Amino acid sequence: MNFVLDRRSALAGATGLALLGGRAMAVPAAPGTRFLLVFLRGAYDAANVIAPASNAFYHEARPTLALAPPDPANPQAALPLDADWSLHPALRDSIAPLWASRQIAFVPFAGTDDMSRSHFETQDSIEMGQPIVGQRRYGSGFMGRLATTLGANPDRANRGGTIAFSDTLPLVMRGGPMIPNLALGGNGKQVIDDSETAMIAAMYRGQHLGGVDLDGAVHAGFTARDTVWHTIDDEMRASGRGAIAARGFEAAATRIGLVMRDKYNLAFVDVGGWDTHVNQGGATGQLAGRIGELGRGLSAYATALGPDAWRQSVVVVVSEFGRTFRENGNRGTDHGHGSIYWVMGGAVSGGRMVGPQVRIAPETLNQNRDLPVLTDYRALIGGVWQRQYGLNRAQLDTVFPGVAPARLNLI
Repeated sequence: MNFVLDRRSALAGATGLALLGGRAMAVPAAPGTRFLLVFLRGAYDAANVIAPASNAFYHEARPTLALAPPDPANPQAALPLDADWSLHPALRDSIAPLWASRQIAFVPFAGTDDMSRSHFETQDSIEMGQPIVGQRRYGSGFMGRLATTLGANPDRANRGGTIAFSDTLPLVMRGGPMIPNLALGGNGKQVIDDSETAMIAAMYRGQHLGGVDLDGAVHAGFTARDTVWHTIDDEMRASGRGAIAARGFEAAATRIGLVMRDKYNLAFVDVGGWDTHVNQGGATGQLAGRIGELGRGLSAYATALGPDAWRQSVVVVVSEFGRTFRENGNRGTDHGHGSIYWVMGGAVSGGRMVGPQVRIAPETLNQNRDLPVLTDYRALIGGVWQRQYGLNRAQLDTVFPGVAPARLNLI
């Protein structure tokens, strides 16, 4: 094993914790509400997942990609949501039941005011949650700021552990207390075994940095890591009866649900592979396969949480931007602007398309190419957190500076 000499880097890599603000914290969750942010990196084609399948312009703009209008006799037709919107048939058994039970809402024409259409720039913009004009703090993400705000909240039920299920600590989680990050894409085995753990701990024995006891921070990090993995391993062995876990988001989401049920109540996970420029597919194909796995994963997450925790849970699904409304010459879609976000959970007032909308037509497209943004994602999430955590306007302003929460009555 190669050891990194920089103490901060080594500490983060070894324990799954990042040293932020000179503090080391990984606090177990108190009972209470749970929030999970799912980031679809690569910009998913929202208009073919929650589709205006009865809109003539939609079929004109997407001659090979468009979903067939709702038709009970056609298993590949879109599933009706309301008079204007339909659901991709790959979500028939996972997300459609949540819609029927009013536990999911969709927010069309949602996104950011970043118009760069750059994956990296727009992902950064969203994760920072700051105005795109003026000075921007790349070390501060909006979920990191929320964790700090909740830590100062006198309501104990709103204070709990925060975790990122990702390879490295994402930008959205930075700038707050120490937050563990844990990648769940592997087979569940520890990357660092017990002997390597002991070697790393020995490196920091008696060491201090910026007033922080590194020995204690390393020990806390390994303890948090082991607690999470033991929860995962015990539950997965019992439910899987020794079978190897299936790959993909469904297996990872089950693990996340098991951890969130008992240990943490504020979390982030990102899912990649949504940049569908070529051969995107319609009712079947590339996008259909990925969206089907996402739906099954989110359903598995709810099941793993269990009914009691699910009743207090909210999941928000976002992506950096939408895609062009018209398909390209390669039977795919290119970088766009407005998207459609998901808000789901037992605490959600769903079964609705939420927020301001326009009839999709050539004249209502942004720059004659993609969906406009009518609901700012910061206002959307801020409104959810205002109701979920009881935050006042001053507290929300520390999370999303200068943005008023949207009153969408999602909770």
